[in-house]
Amino acid sequence: MRLIKTTGGALAALASKFRLFLLVNLLIASALNVHAQCGMENTAFSPGESISYEMYFKWGIIFKKVGTGSFNIKSTNYNSKQAYHMELLANTNKTADAFYKMRDTLTCIMSTRLEPLYYRKGADEGDRYTVDEVTYSYNNGVSHAKLKRLKKDGDTLESEYEDSRCIFDMISIMGWARSLDSSDFEVGHELHFPLASGKRVEEGTLIYHGKKNVECKDGKTYRTQVFSYVTNRENKKVDVMKFYVSDDANRLPLRLDLSMKFGTAQIYLKGSSGNRYPLTSIVK
Repeated sequence: MRLIKTTGGALAALASKFRLFLLVNLLIASALNVHAQCGMENTAFSPGESISYEMYFKWGIIFKKVGTGSFNIKSTNYNSKQAYHMELLANTNKTADAFYKMRDTLTCIMSTRLEPLYYRKGADEGDRYTVDEVTYSYNNGVSHAKLKRLKKDGDTLESEYEDSRCIFDMISIMGWARSLDSSDFEVGHELHFPLASGKRVEEGTLIYHGKKNVECKDGKTYRTQVFSYVTNRENKKVDVMKFYVSDDANRLPLRLDLSMKFGTAQIYLKGSSGNRYPLTSIVK
């Protein structure tokens, strides 16, 4: 990755980590080398898919609901071409608002070949409000990303990056990765990718942990594939979260466990509709 130019509480932890949810919960089948020509056939979802979630905080015997989330996909036009519009909404409830208020909206546009085109994240979290935008382009096998962050005080940060691999954001990585095949992954398999926010492009790593049956808030038990997201902190690898996705052609995110300083945040699927395929991962 090359920089071209630049210019210039437990519930709080839950809010920050939840924004990583859509990055990791569906990135179950990435490859070690993601090239700039990242277009591929969509085999996992259809416009009209809708998923709802419930967020909980667990500390000892305490298991308290703190908010909800939703993820929706629809058709749209972008620069006069048909595309996919994906949106994640995350909100804390009234009980959690007393400690930490969160109203986040993450949106992305992808081509019908699953190429990232545009990303926006509006984060309204207590006293903090930011808007991130990323616009993508492709030239001679190189991915280009124009990044912009607008802060509450009106200060704006802008930068541009390029990479020989395809650059993703928290939402577009989901749509792209859902169409990949992870059937040959062995326990311990690592996946690497570049990820853009409004400030920078960073490297992320996922580790595959095998399969496990998981009960969700819709009352059903699913067969899942289990992964963890790892990052580097002070030159040490830190296991940030563990996530569970349906072991079927839909690759739906079903559960996410977030390790925090005090307790664990857990996010469960509550319901889904508009799935492209039957949920064959349901075991009971």
